[in-house]
Amino acid sequence: MIVHIVLFKLKEATAENVEAARQRLLSMDGKVELLRHLEVGVDLIRSERSADIALYTKFDSLEDLQAYQVHPYHANEVAAYMRSVCASVVAADYEV
Repeated sequence: MIVHIVLFKLKEATAENVEAARQRLLSMDGKVELLRHLEVGVDLIRSERSADIALYTKFDSLEDLQAYQVHPYHANEVAAYMRSVCASVVAADYEV
């Protein structure tokens, strides 16, 4: 199994913007069939070094993770939106 974690720092981290981004990420549930697990968390600490939102997903294989990256809903709806509202994005992918 492959774990894919993404941390998002929004350009404007208002409560409304954070919730809109969280909902956009959660909207992949049921639309991206390759996802085996989808979890979205909002940062509680709000320190300068904190990301605003964390995405935690799992895939059956590296090939499924790669297919997810170009999946039409993920690429055109979710990733495009997140790029437009984020100041920075970092990711880590590992096998469990």
